[in-house]
Amino acid sequence: MPSILVIGASRGIGLELVRQYLAAGWHVHATTRTPGKSLPLKGSLENLRMYTLDVRDSAQIRNLAEELSQSTFDVLIHNAAVHDGKEKEVMRINVEAPIELTEALLDNVSRSRQKKIVLMSSQMGARRGRSGKLDLYGESKARLNERFRELAPSLVKRNITAVVLHPGWVRTDMGGSSAPLSVAESVAGIKQVVENLNPQQHGSFLTWKGEIHPW
Repeated sequence: MPSILVIGASRGIGLELVRQYLAAGWHVHATTRTPGKSLPLKGSLENLRMYTLDVRDSAQIRNLAEELSQSTFDVLIHNAAVHDGKEKEVMRINVEAPIELTEALLDNVSRSRQKKIVLMSSQMGARRGRSGKLDLYGESKARLNERFRELAPSLVKRNITAVVLHPGWVRTDMGGSSAPLSVAESVAGIKQVVENLNPQQHGSFLTWKGEIHPW
C-alpha cells in the first residue's frame, strides 16, 4: 500500500488531501499545528497517523524527522502556508519551512517506490519577468519557487521527482468564498497530477490541471 505525508492538514486543501488519499486506500501521515484536535473525517481511520508540527519551529522539524526516520513516503506534499502576517513569519512559513522540511525528509522519500515531492505554490508567485516586488504573499511564493529551483538539481541523484504546484483559486479561508474552484475539485486535480507525475516533469511549476505554469 502506498504512503503519503501531508504537511499542513488541519483544513482546506490539506484536509481534503487526507480525505481523498484515505478514500483511495493509501497510508496517510499528516501534520497539524494543533495538538489533540481531531480532524473532521468520516469512516475508518486505521490508515491515518497524525503528528503535531509547527513549521516555524526548526526543533520540531528535526524531532519529526527523527520520529519518522524509519518511515517511507511515496509522496510528500508540503501544503502549510499563511497569506497574511508579519513579513518575517510569512517568509519563514512559506519559504524556509518547505525547503527545510523537504531536506529533512529526503531519505524517507528516496527509499520509496514512487519518490515524489510536491510543494504547494501559487500563481501569485509567478514573476513572469517582472522586476518589481509582488505583494507579501506573492513574494513569498516567488521566493519558494526560486529556492525550489536551486534545490531541484540535487534531487535527481536520489531519483526523486519534485515539482511546485499551483492548486487553483480555491474556495478556502485563504482563497475566499468567491473563488471558482471547490476544495474537492482542486484536490482531485492535484491527486491526478501526482499520479501522473514522471521524471521528465522534475523541477517544473505545474497547475492542478497538470499544465506548465510560467515562472
